[in-house]
Amino acid sequence: MPQFFSNKRLILLLVGVIFLVALISFSLRDRDNVSLPEQIIKDVVGFGQSIFSKPTHYITGVFDNVDSLLNTYEENKRLKGRLEEFAKLQADVHDLSSENTRLREIVGKEDDLRNYEPIQATVIARNPDQWEKKLILDKGQVHGIEKNMAIITAQGLIGKVILTTPFTSTIELLSSQNPNYRVSAMVMGEKEIFGLIEGYDDERKELILKRIDSNIEIEVGQKIETSGLGGVFPKGLLIGEITEVSTDDFGLTKMAYIKPAADFTLLDHVMITKRAMTTVGGSEEDSTATDDAQGDEDGS
Repeated sequence: MPQFFSNKRLILLLVGVIFLVALISFSLRDRDNVSLPEQIIKDVVGFGQSIFSKPTHYITGVFDNVDSLLNTYEENKRLKGRLEEFAKLQADVHDLSSENTRLREIVGKEDDLRNYEPIQATVIARNPDQWEKKLILDKGQVHGIEKNMAIITAQGLIGKVILTTPFTSTIELLSSQNPNYRVSAMVMGEKEIFGLIEGYDDERKELILKRIDSNIEIEVGQKIETSGLGGVFPKGLLIGEITEVSTDDFGLTKMAYIKPAADFTLLDHVMITKRAMTTVGGSEEDSTATDDAQGDEDGS
């Protein structure tokens, strides 16, 4: 014990620790005022922090500015690339718009070939001697009926107008044996195949489709519709269905027998088709010279 108190260094150390603990306890208390030593220490530390913090913030800001500049450069490159893409996109849109306009014009022409105004009519007379050839309707010139207008039923095409009076129309049916009665037709499928309805087989009660290229394949069961190219019949009128395929007498082209979609024997109410568009030289009598090239319909 005497040795402990005789060690002055140890005593000073203990006194210093006690003083430090007391100082810490005093500084941690909730107080409204700061002691003078604390003020001095805080001011000295704050001044040192400000000396070091300002250059640090400046250098950090410089690096941030450089980084922002690099990011701006990269973003500018990306935006320039997007502008080039936008310019190309604008050119593509313009090309597509022009093409769309041209295609709409083509579709409009296609629609014109199909468009017609249906006029309801009733069969008022039928000659027993020409039961499969002609009939008379109760609509005539005063109703806007003209020669060569196509006649249809709900099932399909049956004939065309060959004679008009102010109040009646005479119809020649597809089952007529008139050798000049031709209908421009097409076989429906993946690819449109064109031919001519020429003649009617009384025994089979079927139409005859001729002038089909021998290299073209057609099958039984395919539908036959009007092509709209003859200037008389609108496009898309159902004619019938193929029942047999063979070759013509010379073996150069194919021919097919067509079962009519409409029943020519049971006709009461029909529709007269007033076309919205006719082809140049659409008159049946004027189309004989172009049958092979265009497949025009000819009437007597």
